[in-house]
Amino acid sequence: MNSVLALALGPRVAPLGTHEIPAARAAALVLATAACAHSPLGTPQLNLVSDADMNALGEQAFAEAKAETPETKDAAVTAYVRCVAAAIADEVAPGQKWDVRVFESPQVNAFALPGGRIGVYTGLLKVAEDQDQLATVLAHEVAHVTANHSKARVSAALASQAGVQLTSALLGGSGAANQQLLGLLGAGVQYGVLMPYGRGQETEADLIGLDSMAKAGFDPRASVKLWENMSKASGGKEPPTFLSTHPSNEGRIDDLNARMPQALKLYEQAQAAGRRPNCPQPGR
Repeated sequence: MNSVLALALGPRVAPLGTHEIPAARAAALVLATAACAHSPLGTPQLNLVSDADMNALGEQAFAEAKAETPETKDAAVTAYVRCVAAAIADEVAPGQKWDVRVFESPQVNAFALPGGRIGVYTGLLKVAEDQDQLATVLAHEVAHVTANHSKARVSAALASQAGVQLTSALLGGSGAANQQLLGLLGAGVQYGVLMPYGRGQETEADLIGLDSMAKAGFDPRASVKLWENMSKASGGKEPPTFLSTHPSNEGRIDDLNARMPQALKLYEQAQAAGRRPNCPQPGR
């Protein structure tokens, strides 16, 4: 157990001999000594959780997702998704092996989890019309992981009044606190816990993902079309799951277009370097 989690446990802890530290004071000590990290775009982030703990949470969430929804039996669909995911993964984390699963479900959704895990629902493939649009979604989700957005959210929760309950869940608990903790990873919809990322993190994931897909050789202009498709998919009714957990706003496409010149330069460089993904799309 790391020292931060030890201090978060209570109601009283005694790390130094027989001198007990009240839980409130312990929490203050945690916040006073907590490491402050920054996202790739420079946003300050609270860092109270180790990579090992986050990876363990990702593994738990992925196991629950696999138990909840069957994987597709269509080998061609799985190969297509894994091809796109591999190109993104090779760009953002060279040498890291990612476990990519395709779930048979009408949900228009996808997620990435700490520890190198990606889940894609077949319903997404009806909205993401080609490899470039699919790359938009996957790069966005992977960006949440590489930018440590879920770690920042879990850290913030540990520093809040819910810290003790969430710490218990982190150490192997169950129940509502456990579901809330898993929801902080950005895949909470699987557990009936809707915990969308904040607007700032969403914008970061959009922009980091845009650069990542371009560096991998996918056309970044497809990102705008993807979000247009997402909006159309709602049809004035219940929005796609991806939109409900990744709130859309009128400035999203504007932000992407503002960064597009930089992304296009990265795309052109990738193309010139021979990075030209060609993932066979089933039915096309």
